[in-house]
Amino acid sequence: MNTTSSRPQLCVAAAQAISVANDVARNVQTHLAFAREAAQQGVQLLVFPELSLTGYELPHLAAQVLDEDGAALAPLRQAARNHAMMLIVGAPAAAARAGDLPSIGAWVLRADGTATLYRKRHLHGSETQFASAGEDDALVLSLAGIPTGLAICADARHPEHADAAARAGAGLYASGALVSENGYGPESAQLQTYARVHAMAVLLANHGGPSGAYISAGRSAFWAPGGDEVAAAPGPGQCLVVATRKSNDGWSGRVVPLDLAA
Repeated sequence: MNTTSSRPQLCVAAAQAISVANDVARNVQTHLAFAREAAQQGVQLLVFPELSLTGYELPHLAAQVLDEDGAALAPLRQAARNHAMMLIVGAPAAAARAGDLPSIGAWVLRADGTATLYRKRHLHGSETQFASAGEDDALVLSLAGIPTGLAICADARHPEHADAAARAGAGLYASGALVSENGYGPESAQLQTYARVHAMAVLLANHGGPSGAYISAGRSAFWAPGGDEVAAAPGPGQCLVVATRKSNDGWSGRVVPLDLAA
């Protein structure tokens, strides 16, 4: 179903989903359920957490690499077309250079059927044992009518990454992440600082439950240009964090819980 007629000027959302470890097929179904609900909410751009299609399972990255034309992404590409919505989903991807370790990727699936891959630029901790870093200091794409700088988790801990996105004209900085309770305070404060310093909106899509060795804080959020928090999930659990901008009225937000067992 196409819901474009009821949409505001701009509507973006974080999909705070729970991923099942190494079960791509099941996680695709979760993503599809989020996309259906997001379409009902008028969402034009939906961002999922880091490695949302596999979970944060670093030792299994090489065995889970997804490509643009693979069967795993096909239902999500169709959903993007059906809902006239752009999806950003997390998955292992081939490295930029042949022979390197796989990348931690974010696939941008557009409503016109095209796809673009962003590779995580800044790795941390044990990620360097299993993945290779991307080569783009910033990737800014026009998504749902707003120049959007893409980030994956630790990218956003490096101010130079957000700086590069802002210099490239980003009006929205969108990060798919896995942030624990211990890390959430400083990391969310840093994202809010980017919104204030660069006068760009910032969207955080965090995992809704544990993944890998981490217990996610949840609390996905959206900050308007200038740094005001517009909407934030209260904790873990599956939900959409939706932010809308209508003409010159500024941003408003809401949290939409999802009960996928229903």
